[in-house]
Amino acid sequence: MRMKNILALTAILVFQGLMAQQKHWEIKKLDEIRLNVTADDNHPYKDNIELSGKRVSGIVSYDIDENRGVTVSREIFFPQLRTFLKTDDPDWKAYRAYLKNTYSDDILPSIAVGDRIYVPGPVSEVIINGMLTLNHEAVNGITLTRTFYPSMSQRLFVEQWTMTNTGTSTITLKGGDKETISKTEGAKGSYTIYVDSNIKSQVSLAPNESYTFSIGISATMNNEERIKIVDKEFYGERLQFLAQMKNSLELVTPDATLNTLFGFSKIRASESIFESKLGLTHSPGGGRYYVGFWANDQAEYVGPFFPYLGYATGNEASLNVYRIFDKETNDAYTNLPYSFEMEGDAPKSTLDRGDAAMIAYGAAQFALTSGDKNIAKELWPLITWCLEYNRRQLNDEGVVASESDEMEGRIATGTANLSTSSLYYGALGLAVDLGRSLNVNGRELQTYTKQAKALKKAIEAYFGATIEGIDTYKYYKEHTKLRHWICLPLVVGINDRKEGTIKALFEKLWSENGVHVEKNDENKAISEIFWDRGTLYALRGTFLAGNTEESLEKLDEFSTKRLLGDRVPYVVEAYPEGNMAQLSAESGLYCRVFTEGVFGIVPTGLHSFKSTPRLPKKWDHMALKRIKAFGEDFDIYVERKGKKLHVKVVDDKNKTIFDRYIREGNTIHVNFK
Repeated sequence: MRMKNILALTAILVFQGLMAQQKHWEIKKLDEIRLNVTADDNHPYKDNIELSGKRVSGIVSYDIDENRGVTVSREIFFPQLRTFLKTDDPDWKAYRAYLKNTYSDDILPSIAVGDRIYVPGPVSEVIINGMLTLNHEAVNGITLTRTFYPSMSQRLFVEQWTMTNTGTSTITLKGGDKETISKTEGAKGSYTIYVDSNIKSQVSLAPNESYTFSIGISATMNNEERIKIVDKEFYGERLQFLAQMKNSLELVTPDATLNTLFGFSKIRASESIFESKLGLTHSPGGGRYYVGFWANDQAEYVGPFFPYLGYATGNEASLNVYRIFDKETNDAYTNLPYSFEMEGDAPKSTLDRGDAAMIAYGAAQFALTSGDKNIAKELWPLITWCLEYNRRQLNDEGVVASESDEMEGRIATGTANLSTSSLYYGALGLAVDLGRSLNVNGRELQTYTKQAKALKKAIEAYFGATIEGIDTYKYYKEHTKLRHWICLPLVVGINDRKEGTIKALFEKLWSENGVHVEKNDENKAISEIFWDRGTLYALRGTFLAGNTEESLEKLDEFSTKRLLGDRVPYVVEAYPEGNMAQLSAESGLYCRVFTEGVFGIVPTGLHSFKSTPRLPKKWDHMALKRIKAFGEDFDIYVERKGKKLHVKVVDDKNKTIFDRYIREGNTIHVNFK
């Protein structure tokens, strides 16, 4: 073997070894992962997870040391209970003034076992299944299970303890609550935070008997009644939510990692919805972004996902987003604000990030997949306003001018960027299909079709470029580097530079954390930046473009790291900014890799879609069950039969809607009415 080949093989083996070292967790069952802490390479270990309900969000950090002792930190947010706004602070971020605090293990009640103070034993395992559970080994004849979860309806975050007698004789537990009550004045009145438990003063446990109690962190406003901790009630709330997620939009493939991360992503995408004076509001979370929404995260990323899931709360929150943006449209066609933070009370930014393109693209998809003609009619004026706004922003070379993109000035975007023009192009096509379902005047739709054709040519002429010897796109006119958003033409069906773009994404920009924002040898700091949204759009686009095998390889690699590696169990926002916070809309984008990428679903009407299924060669089947889109409830089954694919669409009454054998790469058309 030549030395060059030996070195290449060595590099591959080293890389594979590093990847293997990052796999700490295992899939215990479809909706649960487990960290076996007793394994030598799984301690020390530390991570955190966010868990949210309509009135509370908690980021629980757990730090397991070399002896398997654990330290827990609970950062608890009450998003609606805002503290005083710092209106004299020129930094608008000062408006993120949520009532919050961080709580250590000092809040735990004191417990005596007989005449000894109880100290939890070493952690044996950590389990995540929409809740966080720490299992402790027996000490003094007592095992302990600690489960963390939010109330889905109240301002309450719960840590539930279950203590079990593993000995052969009865044990007496004596509990002492460490209640603390703190008061503060805020923007909405007087707030009170309670930290307490419902532990009994004395309990006798026979052998194999268990005792459960909870520690609660809760908050009230003004004269509201204090929240009483009722274990079964709030635990049951969370279980009911998780059951709803499990039984909606199920992904079935031979790959347990993909199935499980898809299931987890439904949870994170759906739990981060908060009550607010704007109505139900989907928010990113992550310790920074609550009771507010953005044109990209909510209108573009996660809004179009909820109709597939059939989650009524998500659909309502998404519709609120589009309605509020609609109220900002104006006859002068000045740009829309890109966010409404702090229930809309924070200052509105005047920066044009291409938000009208984001909103048009997301709202058109949401309207189509909702299958609801009334919703579509309501959103049509917003969509057409956004399309006209973009038309008015076309520069002399026919692409859309905007001051920035969703990166908000973190990195240069020029005066016209590929993202805005691509999303506008995608929105034009969707608007034509939506307009047909609404019987819109044919001339208006013909105009959109002509505009889309002209824009596609302009995108090629303006952005098409050879970079590092690869025929792909430059992100803006003066740009000479490879940028993650070159994937967007693939997402909206522009495949003119498909081969080069895929090569740039997977060979040049790909890393152990997916697609990096930019390959920039002159600025190493930029080259280290990654945002999972770029990876998820890239995977959706490459699957849609037919690059099935390589896309699956990258999807597997990325999913394994996010679900079973050292920062779990959700996809994240960004690094180094945000320190890989588990922002919720990105989880919606993960699910859309499958609905719109692997299964290639593209709406063609309120009750119709086309699908180009991409069944990988090493799979013999895949399915999406309980899809709630297009006003229907249906399953899609894809099975390999020799050289063909058997594609079957069945509704919830087991009626066959579509049943045909097709060649790989062919597109099916399904019309429910």
